[in-house]
Amino acid sequence: MIKPPPEASQCQSNHDVPTLLLSLLLCTGLIISYLPQHIRIISAKSSEGFSPWYLLLGATSSASGMLNILIMQWPLFRCCRILSAGSCFESLLGFLQVTLQWLLFTIILVLYLIYFPKHLKYQRVIPVSSSDSSLAEPNYGAVQDQEDREEEPNKAKVTTTPEWRLAVTLGIVVALHLGLLLLISLALLVYLPPTVPPHPLLRLLATFLGLSATILAVLQYAPQIHKTYKARLVGALSLGTMAIQVPGSVLFVLSLVFRPGTNWTSWLAYAVTGAMQGALLVICLLWKRRQKALGIDDFGKPLVDTARE
Repeated sequence: MIKPPPEASQCQSNHDVPTLLLSLLLCTGLIISYLPQHIRIISAKSSEGFSPWYLLLGATSSASGMLNILIMQWPLFRCCRILSAGSCFESLLGFLQVTLQWLLFTIILVLYLIYFPKHLKYQRVIPVSSSDSSLAEPNYGAVQDQEDREEEPNKAKVTTTPEWRLAVTLGIVVALHLGLLLLISLALLVYLPPTVPPHPLLRLLATFLGLSATILAVLQYAPQIHKTYKARLVGALSLGTMAIQVPGSVLFVLSLVFRPGTNWTSWLAYAVTGAMQGALLVICLLWKRRQKALGIDDFGKPLVDTARE
């Protein structure tokens, strides 16, 4: 059943030039800030150094934040039926910039799976004894070689590593999380009556999404900080992306604070994320300096000049 459009008194077009310019600047900045990370993974043909848990928490956190804004600003979507295209676009810029951030971060997850390091993807499992093949010794860095398998059919078996299986599993979890919550959100928005303030169920769902986005954001950088600190290498992480996003997160949060139809549950996750990303940036800068002193690259391999010497 198609609901009637809202009354004109419920849809006021607030043309705020400074806020409009700030939102457009942030959307442009988001694209510019994420491009170095995307390009780095593709050019290096490796996503080594990323924590799959970091990507899981980041993707689910940004998805929850996006759906929170969708529910909170749903009346603005309805008002687009009677507002001009320009007024509609301006009123929905808050949702568009959050959606853009979710999309750009999710692309990192996709690239992580596509460019997962091959030497960490397969392992050669060697049975300890022919009578007990359940006991095996993993040999990381194995590649699928048909000739080797034919020569040693009973001595070794190439299988995927636990790290790769974990990465694929977490990718599936991200897809299921988004699909389920999006379906629930749209179902409630379509079938519940449009009221001001929103229906209690919608307010409850929006609060849940906002809080879960905040909690996931708080946890998001913990596994990546731990992995990077333990590896003592920058890996495929892009310093350029972090250097742009850390100060940009301040502007991003402020733009959401002054957006109509949002509250603290809509922007707190991004404030926490910005602070923790700053901590990760500091660690990467320290390891970058260490790598230069040791003459190794971001993946721990000797630099060309050092190797020649």
